[in-house]
Amino acid sequence: MIDFAHRRTVMVDTQVRPSDVTKFPIIDAMLQVPRERFVPDAKREAAYMGGNLEIGEGRWMLEPRTLSKMLDALNAGPDDLVLDVAAGQGYAAAILSRLAQAVVALEEVPQLAREAESILGEEGADNVAVVTGDLREGAADLGPFDVILIEGGIEVLPEALEAQLAERGRIAAIFMDGDLGTVRIGRKLGGVISWRDGFNAGAPVLGGFERKSEFAL
Repeated sequence: MIDFAHRRTVMVDTQVRPSDVTKFPIIDAMLQVPRERFVPDAKREAAYMGGNLEIGEGRWMLEPRTLSKMLDALNAGPDDLVLDVAAGQGYAAAILSRLAQAVVALEEVPQLAREAESILGEEGADNVAVVTGDLREGAADLGPFDVILIEGGIEVLPEALEAQLAERGRIAAIFMDGDLGTVRIGRKLGGVISWRDGFNAGAPVLGGFERKSEFAL
């Protein structure tokens, strides 16, 4: 039988802590949340490996290093309302549920959303609401959000998501340029998001978040 608890400890000690993630609530959450539960059964053995893990339907679970560093930069706290975009089967939402006041887990693939709702319920993440809908449109009726996490690569940030970030809110996304990616952290001040580069990382670009092709005559 696989000792997943031991694998969680190894993941944190070899992938999270060495990446300068030092906030105790994040480390504790990643030690407690059973990552293997949030992937398809056939992928459980690979749940704690480095690298992004494909979970089907165009979704990938972000590698532990990338996710932990994004969460560290976002610094979600007990008064924050969080929007988790492309939530997949709900792993990041489960982590965030231990950090924030409430989480809206947005997923447009109905099967994944149903699985996320079921697993999160079984794990006692009662402050997470799973919403099925277009990722690009966000969840305007439930916002604005203090924190927005986008779980996948993007080339452009849709205006709807930008509008749903609260004043002084934080957003993190992996901006892809070909095969190269950079996690950028944004903060809204005066209604405008100012961005800073965080660290290098990569993930497949989410459908609908691609840069539109420009045609010249």
